[in-house]
Amino acid sequence: MTQLPSPPRMRALYPGGPEVSSVAWGMWRFAGDDVAAAEARVQAALDAGVTLFDTADIYGPDNGEPFGAAEALLGRVLAGNPGLRDQMVIATKGGISMGVPYDSSAGYLGAAIDASLARMGVDHVALWQIHRPDILTHPAEIGEALLAAHQAGKIGAVGVSNFTPWQVEALAAHLPLPIVSCQPEFSPLAVAPLGDGVLDQAIARGMAVLAWSPLGGGRLGNPADERTRAVAAALDAKAKQAGVSRAAAAYSWIMAHPARPIPIVGTQSVPRIAEIPDAYTPTWTRAEWYEVLVAARGEPLP
Repeated sequence: MTQLPSPPRMRALYPGGPEVSSVAWGMWRFAGDDVAAAEARVQAALDAGVTLFDTADIYGPDNGEPFGAAEALLGRVLAGNPGLRDQMVIATKGGISMGVPYDSSAGYLGAAIDASLARMGVDHVALWQIHRPDILTHPAEIGEALLAAHQAGKIGAVGVSNFTPWQVEALAAHLPLPIVSCQPEFSPLAVAPLGDGVLDQAIARGMAVLAWSPLGGGRLGNPADERTRAVAAALDAKAKQAGVSRAAAAYSWIMAHPARPIPIVGTQSVPRIAEIPDAYTPTWTRAEWYEVLVAARGEPLP
């Protein structure tokens, strides 16, 4: 049977933008005080061919650390080894305010961007994304703030995270810059973007898709219900055929979609980071790919 096209290992993050790996490494769990260990994780990702690094200012409290802790730890790594910076394309996010919870007002976004740059010790990031939509801020105000940051050379491009397609359209109507990326939850367990218009819009607009929680928040590693076990079994069949782990099969399943989603690998284990290239080994037929989707849906396709 015909195999679906394999994703390239490198791609443009957006038209005219930097070349990045088609798998990203995420820093939600990037934590601790051991800078050498943190640097080892970054280096492991680079050694695995990863050049796109995803973080956010809110990464910290979920690990029992302060707001901004993950960015600050990355800043300490880069301060100790400045040569790493030129090997990395950094994407970060903002717009979540502790206790609010969302704030995309112009003043808040401008301050959030400046604070992120300061924590990381950089003067520019390739991609800055609004982490969650703030439905109380008019898109025109957001557009003005992001345009100002872009014109100041602080952000290379603008993206969104967890936006609906219509929220993207509303912002796009008031933003004199292209929205180059979206960051939905997408995995073999979280398949809503296949039908809610998110991936279709990404294709139509030429937006990069950064898929967060590609292993279902770890549930695929330890299936605890019938649906998850069914999805894991479908992935295991491909993993066994390709000689890779279930995780690698899951990443490859995500990347097989024509929107070419970029899975954000969140493991903080150096040996598991080293396995990232295995995601390029499996290939899928349409029947095999749809088998995973049927398992995820828990019912046959129409």
